[in-house]
Amino acid sequence: MGGACFRLSCAAPVFPSTLEFQMANELSNLKPVPGSTKKRMRVGRGEGSGKGKTSGRGQKGQGSRAGEGVRPGFEGGQMPLQRRLPKRGFTNIFAKDYTIMNIGDLNGRYVAGDVVDLDGLKSRGHVSYVGRDGLKILGAGELEVALTIKAAKFSETARAKIVAAGGVAEEI
Repeated sequence: MGGACFRLSCAAPVFPSTLEFQMANELSNLKPVPGSTKKRMRVGRGEGSGKGKTSGRGQKGQGSRAGEGVRPGFEGGQMPLQRRLPKRGFTNIFAKDYTIMNIGDLNGRYVAGDVVDLDGLKSRGHVSYVGRDGLKILGAGELEVALTIKAAKFSETARAKIVAAGGVAEEI
């Protein structure tokens, strides 16, 4: 009794010849697989084609005219959805826009005595977005090295953890 066959067919696999591989790899010989493409329908080329006279646009109406179609959101004269729904909220023009960093994220990125500021974080790729109001340090995580951190704002817990680790929290 022969060995078990786990393939759909136990026949030996058929590999394309080297010539076929070479031809497929030449850009000048690339072509779609037979049956995968279809010629486009040329409309307005006589009744015998099946798409003559009105070219598949029907008789009259907006859809039969050049440049047909309605703007996005138009519902045929019915009050559109974006106008039926109520407006909500507002944009606070006085909102602060900080770049946020947790002190736990600074571990392993800096050695004791380093100065951490927004420019340094940006140049090292640790932050991708720079808020218009500067850097704010939050207290999530633990700080294991003594760092001098220069930021626009510190949370109370962040400031306490920086000082406890022997570092300096300098507000700029």
